[in-house]
Amino acid sequence: MKAYTIATFLFLLCFATTSKGQQNSFQAFFTPADTFNQTRFNYSLGFAATTYTAFSIGLYNTWYRQYPQESFHFFNDWEEWNQMDKAGHLYTSYFQGVLCYKGANWMGMEKKNAILTGIICGTLFQSTIEVMDGFSSEWGFSVPDIGANILGTTAFALQQQYWNGQRIQIKMNSLPYSYPNISIEGAKGTEMTLNDRANDLFGRSFAERFLKDYNRQVIWASVNIHSFFPETKLPKWLNIALGYGAENLYGGNENNWSKDGEAFILNEESYPRYSQFYLGLDVDFTKIKTNNQFVKSILSVFNIFKAPSPAIEVNTLGEIKFHLLR
Repeated sequence: MKAYTIATFLFLLCFATTSKGQQNSFQAFFTPADTFNQTRFNYSLGFAATTYTAFSIGLYNTWYRQYPQESFHFFNDWEEWNQMDKAGHLYTSYFQGVLCYKGANWMGMEKKNAILTGIICGTLFQSTIEVMDGFSSEWGFSVPDIGANILGTTAFALQQQYWNGQRIQIKMNSLPYSYPNISIEGAKGTEMTLNDRANDLFGRSFAERFLKDYNRQVIWASVNIHSFFPETKLPKWLNIALGYGAENLYGGNENNWSKDGEAFILNEESYPRYSQFYLGLDVDFTKIKTNNQFVKSILSVFNIFKAPSPAIEVNTLGEIKFHLLR
């Protein structure tokens, strides 16, 4: 299936860049409409409604349904995961707002309505998750999560309104990492490894780890240099990125957990929980020159991720580190 998907993508890319007989119609499809296009609006509305419904039903059945439910309640999770979860909410609501705005712009909506569409879509998807959390005994409706969601959509909307673009983009990256097979002894003598704990928390596949592993994720504010200093001779696509991450997170609040009725405690001196602050470089893929509207669309999607690059880390342990790729 993965090979088929890659092959399909390469075929479409080649088609978009080399086809002569059908290139004009293909290009026209990806070109934003000059005025409001009712047909595009109808297709987009149907696609969005179907996607949202499938997303909500799928999320409930694959995740929330397996946990106990109760009446709607609130839950303050501000201290969990060294605020990495909040940074993730900010990032997700931001890029959903940006991509939905681009979709509205493709339909030919006026700027004001397109921005409003981005705000509504970003808020709707994220708020649905929060409502489901509110009825789950394991979690609850999180006001800090809602605050992070609002901050993300606001960051998108204000930039689009006053700068007519995204000079400061919220991005994310997560590089693969193999957790050590260091044994942790439980209270009753049973042993499990850090890798076992990571598998339980973050999953085993690359996709699961990419989406869920707070130890590997970094949320970035990627600043386009040329947008602020148009006279500079630096490439228009070059960004400076400021990142936030965390390390040694093996539990929401503390590094202790239970499995099969046995308690495990991770030594705090050997594995201290700490926050990381990064300074690195990035690429604004939307600034890469191309007249191909299909390629522009692909680059816009890629732009929600930060390009791995050299970076300097300063952390709350007082350390300064250099990373060849981060």
